[in-house]
Amino acid sequence: MKRLCVFCGANAGNGPRYREASEALGHALVRAGIGLVYGGAGVGLMGIIADTVRNAGGEVIGVIPQNLVEREVAHPHLDDLRVVDSMHDRKALMAELSDGFIALPGGVGTLEELFEVWTWGHLGLHGKPCALLDVDGFYARLSQFLDHVDQEGFLRQGVRDMLLIDDNPDTLIARMGRYRAPTTPRVLTLATT
Repeated sequence: MKRLCVFCGANAGNGPRYREASEALGHALVRAGIGLVYGGAGVGLMGIIADTVRNAGGEVIGVIPQNLVEREVAHPHLDDLRVVDSMHDRKALMAELSDGFIALPGGVGTLEELFEVWTWGHLGLHGKPCALLDVDGFYARLSQFLDHVDQEGFLRQGVRDMLLIDDNPDTLIARMGRYRAPTTPRVLTLATT
């Protein structure tokens, strides 16, 4: 893996654990020789992970739509900040530049970005790993809900297992490196009556 995309909040969350997790993931990326692709902001967890990777000598590529340059405060110190026209362009370019995707804690934007690339993966549009860094149980209830969705028959066999979840950034990156996308069978079948 050359680069991983990290989805995360433009806010830092409550308490130091989210900052610490962002820094730990940034250091793990640099140790593994993996570059960072992220949303291009200089605030919140986005700014923290970008600064961590930059300060440790790693590669950082920020991608931000023009209409968010002011609102999310585009990172002023990136060597590679790509300003695009829309959120759709942002996500497409981030996906193109990345060999996999990790979601740190964040809000609805973080979840939307992760769910979109996970959906693309289960439709066979890419074979890249999708993952959650579960900081202090942040994603535990989401994981339980996804188990429920699977048990209720709304996920095709194997889709739930495509989303990797770990609380250790080094372990998560290693698991992502070993990831092999499942073959994609027919997505929809006709219901029989």
